Amino acid sequence: MHTEDFSAWTHQHVFDAGSAAAERGTRLVMWITAATMVVEIAAGWWFNSMALLADGWHMSSHAVAIGLSALAYAAARRYAADPRFAFGTWKVEVLGGFASAIFLLGVALMMVVGSVERIVSPQPIQYREAVVVAVLGLAVNVVCALILGRAHRHDHGHAHAHGHDHGHAGNHHHDLNLRSAYLHVIADAATSVLAIVALVGGWIYGWSWLDPTMGIVGAILVANWARGLIVDTGKALLDREMDHPVVEEIREAVETGADEGQTRITDLHVWRVGKKAYSCALTVVTHDGSLTPDAVRRRLAVHEEIVHSTIEIHVCADAGRAPARPVPLTSRATAARRSSASGSAAPR
Repeated sequence: MHTEDFSAWTHQHVFDAGSAAAERGTRLVMWITAATMVVEIAAGWWFNSMALLADGWHMSSHAVAIGLSALAYAAARRYAADPRFAFGTWKVEVLGGFASAIFLLGVALMMVVGSVERIVSPQPIQYREAVVVAVLGLAVNVVCALILGRAHRHDHGHAHAHGHDHGHAGNHHHDLNLRSAYLHVIADAATSVLAIVALVGGWIYGWSWLDPTMGIVGAILVANWARGLIVDTGKALLDREMDHPVVEEIREAVETGADEGQTRITDLHVWRVGKKAYSCALTVVTHDGSLTPDAVRRRLAVHEEIVHSTIEIHVCADAGRAPARPVPLTSRATAARRSSASGSAAPR
């Protein structure tokens, strides 16, 4: 029966702490959008304005999508310590971003359908009311964009302060859930700008065709943004990250050193478990009979974003001793640091 202290080899699978600022900002933007939606629908019904009603129902889709992003943050935080999630709950946020991107595509489709209907069957436009609605929508979206932008800067600054932001990461480390909410706000703002241009042109010059044309242009712009977000969130959800720079960095760290040329990674799997956190499983074949999993972990330790690893070593028969039986070891960077402080070796 084991009597050792296993604390150095056990750890929680919480690899992303989330972002309280992003959650607060997204929730606030959701309520602002929902309130504006209610006001516009009520005003449209009271004043019998189709422009107000249409914009109000249009904003409802954004309110639902941004609400999904807020819900994803809350769910990820609530279930962060749930052992049923093998690598934490960060992907709940990514799933929220993916669903929000699908909603964004739906908005683009509705814009196309509405614009085509206006081209085929032109309708009289109440330009003055429509311009007021568009300006109001633009103002609301500018405020919401500032709120979400401040949340992003807070999260990004927090990462720099703790030394976890790496130069090679680029856009890969952005909060995809926050980005989805931000895109809904920006998409709505962009369509408001296009609408203002179209309405002013129709009001002054009588170019009624400009309104549906701008609607189609806006739909293409929104669909393109939605496509980019679907691709990025889909990569994370499907663990399609083997083209990320960190993969080559792992190979370089393990295959170079005093035994360069003697050690090779024959199997490598890397996947993301947080905005700035990656897990890896690798098989190493080496002629260096003294190479140990601890030595491999020390080489990987230069990359703080690798927070969980499984290492399997095979020693070639001509290395001076019989091939070792594969011994998988898992660990986490924090566990390694905790163990080092107590004077014992801990797995990474």
